[in-house]
Amino acid sequence: MENTVACAEEPPMAGPDPATEAFVAHRNLLFTVAYELLGSAADAEDVLQETWLRWVGVDLDSVRDQRAYLVRIASRQALSRLRTLGRRKESYVGPWLPEPLLTTPDVAEDVELADNVSMAMLLVLETLKPTERAVFVLREVFALEYDEIAEAVDKTPAAVRQIAHRARAHVAERRPRGSVSPAESRGALEAFRWAVETGDLQRLLDMLAPDVVLLGDGGGVKQALLRPIVGADRVARLLAAGLPKVVGDFTVEPIQVNGSPALLLRQDGEIEQIVAVRLDDGLISGLYVVRNPEKLSHLEAETTLNR
Repeated sequence: MENTVACAEEPPMAGPDPATEAFVAHRNLLFTVAYELLGSAADAEDVLQETWLRWVGVDLDSVRDQRAYLVRIASRQALSRLRTLGRRKESYVGPWLPEPLLTTPDVAEDVELADNVSMAMLLVLETLKPTERAVFVLREVFALEYDEIAEAVDKTPAAVRQIAHRARAHVAERRPRGSVSPAESRGALEAFRWAVETGDLQRLLDMLAPDVVLLGDGGGVKQALLRPIVGADRVARLLAAGLPKVVGDFTVEPIQVNGSPALLLRQDGEIEQIVAVRLDDGLISGLYVVRNPEKLSHLEAETTLNR
């Protein structure tokens, strides 16, 4: 009798987990939502973790729209963290600026997205109350329906409509005036860099809006301005007198920060600070210098943002 050897069948390959697949597909969107609400990449990453932990416990058969459902979870977590972050900012040393991100080229190509994640716009969003900020971002940037937003912020759809109207008007009064092309921003930034490095006071005065504001964020870790500097003459004299001596020891390179041109300064190969600008009517109306080391970790690798 011949010996026969039974060959065991190989177990079927397990398919991708539907919950994981959905989360990965929308991860960049969820990060963008959280970042726009918080202005902090580190906190946005924490929100992603919290969102995932809640998402894996959801019965997917009961979910009609996975994108909207995930956005609602992330928004709830970000809104809760935003209130905590507000208390943290009260004890922050000096001006607080958003955490800058080195963004992919496609962000700059999406003009609306680049405008909404710009340093200037994130600072405008800082002037909104937490719920107003959440409603504005979810409606104006991510186009969620009012009933979906209502579930995320624990309000009625009617209340959300009122909040959205109020937030929209508030932002419209404060956002940069008119759209600026990437080429215009790069040109202004290069001219600014040349004027600062040469100490050309008159050139600086010609580029700055009369009410320009210079903000520096060192977080109490690095030396920075403890109060905003306002006015073209004061800002120009400060830049002309102070920065040439500093910039000369640094390498300076143009980069894309939050979808807009900015300058990255390195010392001995290490990132030391970034300089971003806000343009209004062809003049620099805002200068944002981030030196806090805790806010510079997302400048070595590109971050993908999307809607």
